[in-house]
Amino acid sequence: MNLSNLAREIYEVAHLTGSFTLRSGQVSQEYFDKYQFEAEPRVLDRISQALVGLIPERIEVLAGLEMGAVPIATALSLKSGIPAAFVRKKAKAYGTAKLAEGAAINGKRVCVIEDVITTGGQVLLSTQDLREAGAIVEDVICVIERDPEGRRKLEEIGLHVHTLFKMEDLIEAGKITS
Repeated sequence: MNLSNLAREIYEVAHLTGSFTLRSGQVSQEYFDKYQFEAEPRVLDRISQALVGLIPERIEVLAGLEMGAVPIATALSLKSGIPAAFVRKKAKAYGTAKLAEGAAINGKRVCVIEDVITTGGQVLLSTQDLREAGAIVEDVICVIERDPEGRRKLEEIGLHVHTLFKMEDLIEAGKITS
């Protein structure tokens, strides 16, 4: 698979300009609307195909974080044959009252799936929650690594970060497109 072509496709489908406040509170003049590339079947299929090669061999469950990583985890599960779990930001207070729906995570080697990592904040919180629920979490896969600071924070808690694209890759792909 040609990753530079995929980067260009993501850029064309998801790149927006303007003033955007990120989850971290940072303001950016560029934004990659992840829902645009997640909602485009052809692009999501190509992303999941590229991500399969990043999954460490020992992984037993792919854990997609609510909400953006759920489509990615689902597509990646279909490509890899590895069961998926869908991780809530907070366990629901009714029904099963689970933090993670889908595949069982207790005692399993779980890889967190995220769409975009900026500060790593949600991955940090979800990893802690998953570990408390009995999951063995040592890896995270993301489509776009927006800021190296997020990687640093995740590595500090013992996570191996596997990234498909850094933000610079997408910006460079956009220059080729323009």
